[in-house]
Order: sequence, then structure tokens, then C-alpha cells
Amino acid sequence: MNDPTRVVVLISGRGSNLRSIIAAMQNGELPVLIAATISNNAHAPGLSHAHAAGIPTTIIDHRHFTGRAEFDQALIREIDRWRPDLVVLAGFMRILGTDFIRHYQGRLMNIHPSLLPALPGLDTHARAIREGHRQHGATVHFVTENVDAGPVILQVAVPVLPEDTAETLAARVLAEEHRLYPRAIRWFAEHRLAIRDGHVLLDGQPVQKCSQ
Repeated sequence: MNDPTRVVVLISGRGSNLRSIIAAMQNGELPVLIAATISNNAHAPGLSHAHAAGIPTTIIDHRHFTGRAEFDQALIREIDRWRPDLVVLAGFMRILGTDFIRHYQGRLMNIHPSLLPALPGLDTHARAIREGHRQHGATVHFVTENVDAGPVILQVAVPVLPEDTAETLAARVLAEEHRLYPRAIRWFAEHRLAIRDGHVLLDGQPVQKCSQ
């Protein structure tokens, strides 16, 4: 029997996607071992999900470093101590440098609250409403040096309703994120994903990027 895929999860805040990944792992739906959770914020509420599940946690506070490169190197050292097969960004609110991204190329995954390439960056829900988008959603992608522009693994769309506020739209998108992220991680753990010519293949075929 193969050992489970080792995952390190990086968070900065509430950690709701971490909670959904832990639940999928505990339910036997996700063949991974979360080796550690690392945060740049000692007060991140999401650390409580890791503690409750008995997952080791570490704080690497970016404010204790003189610049991004020094922080990134400290983060690499801590991540590598846990020997991960996959590094998962789950609400990790730091821009990572080129050396960091290259070090984990092909095994660094992120979830973004929009249908990329639409609406990269922050405040996506308010922007979707303000710009008159009829659909919004979430995207899981491999991380590259271009922010929010890496190869797409999986997307899910939700309608933007006439009565939506940024808060109601965010809540619906977040519920889909909790479904989407464990599925993408499971595909990685099952060795079903590959990257070819900048595009993700699932079982050797182009992925169906967007679903309802």
C-alpha cells in the first residue's frame, strides 16, 4: 500500500478551506496526510482547525524578516522539514517570490475566488457585482510566477443574482470552494494531474475547467 500524499497547508486567516480539507481527509475521501499547517499570522483563527485535528502548526511571521526573499527562504526551510509532496495555499495572504515558486514548481496549489483569468487580485466579489458579471466562482490552479495566472486545475461557477451583495456572493462562492479544493487535491494525490504546454491534463486529457 502506498504512503499517503504528504501535504503542507499555508494559511493567514480563518482557514475555512483548511477545515474542509481536514474533513475530507478524516472522512476517508482524501488520501493525504496533512503533515503541518504553517501561518504567517500567529493569531490566524484557522490554526484552531489544525490544533483540533492534531496537526502540527508553525508560525513564520513575515514581519520578523527584512524582506520577501529572507521570509521566503525561512518558509522553504520550514516547509521542507515536513517533506511535502504538495504545498497548498489556503488563504495565504503573502505574495511569494520567484525562488519560492520555482522550488515547488508543479506541486504548489492555490484557490482563488473568481473564474480566472477574470478578476485576479483582491476584492473579487465586489468587483464582480460592480462590473456586471453574470457568473462568478472559484478556481484551483497551480502557482506560477505570474500572480493568479497559473494553469487551471478546476473551476466552479455560481450565478451573480440581482439582489447579491459582496457578502452574499462571497458566502456562495466559499461553499463551492470547500467542495472544489479537496477534489483538486485528491486528483493530485491520485497522480491524475499533469502539466503540458502550460495546461493541466486530467488522466491525460484537458481538464473540464468550469462546472456548475
